[in-house]
Amino acid sequence: MLTQRVVSVEALIRWTHPVHGLIGPLDFIALAEQNGLIVSIGEWVLRTACVDAQRWQRAGHRLSVAVNVSPLQFRDPRLVQTVSDTLAQTGLPPRSLVLELTESALMTDDGATLASWNALRDCGVQFALDDFGTGYSSLSYLRRMPLDNVKIDRGFIKNLPADNGNLAIVRAILSMADSLGFSVTAEGVETREQAEVLTQMRCNLLQGYYVGRPVMAAEIPAELARIGAASPAAVPAAAQATPVVLEHAP
Repeated sequence: MLTQRVVSVEALIRWTHPVHGLIGPLDFIALAEQNGLIVSIGEWVLRTACVDAQRWQRAGHRLSVAVNVSPLQFRDPRLVQTVSDTLAQTGLPPRSLVLELTESALMTDDGATLASWNALRDCGVQFALDDFGTGYSSLSYLRRMPLDNVKIDRGFIKNLPADNGNLAIVRAILSMADSLGFSVTAEGVETREQAEVLTQMRCNLLQGYYVGRPVMAAEIPAELARIGAASPAAVPAAAQATPVVLEHAP
């Protein structure tokens, strides 16, 4: 909240279909998980995102990149080696890679999964828990797993600041995360009012259309320049010190 800069981008995959055009992940990721393609798709996304992030860093942009990992990918015994090889081959510093997991991956409590957590943590990779509040994760899992960041699901942000119930939930998540040593990202921030109230509650990061809509990887430098040019005059006073997360589609 003190740096007033873009600190990260999230890699989003889209399928350019020859007949149906651009198809979002909700329409094909589940199928890819069912037929086993998710592992190879995930490897491609990981490599592409790391190449992009390394290129931006060479250009002087201190950005990390977040890549979503499905539970099936996380149970793949090759995951640790794949991540390690990708970082070595692309030259991206491990701390610049954030692996985003859902609560279903968090709940997988077996020796192989925990070994993967620890091995990737030893490599220096960061972890974020995506869409927090929509699943069934136990607080004991949050305490045990090596998380760096918790992302509050957009459903709790949507009607802020008018929804007192969601305000209470967001405030409770922020307090819990602070006690456990996690940073917090608010997803789906779309309005000035949402940004202001989240900043007042000392939320660490903001992500959503209020900052910028998803863009292609090649457009990220121009988007960074646009946001930089808008600060601080075009940013509300209460949100001027809030770092943000962009989205990009490799």
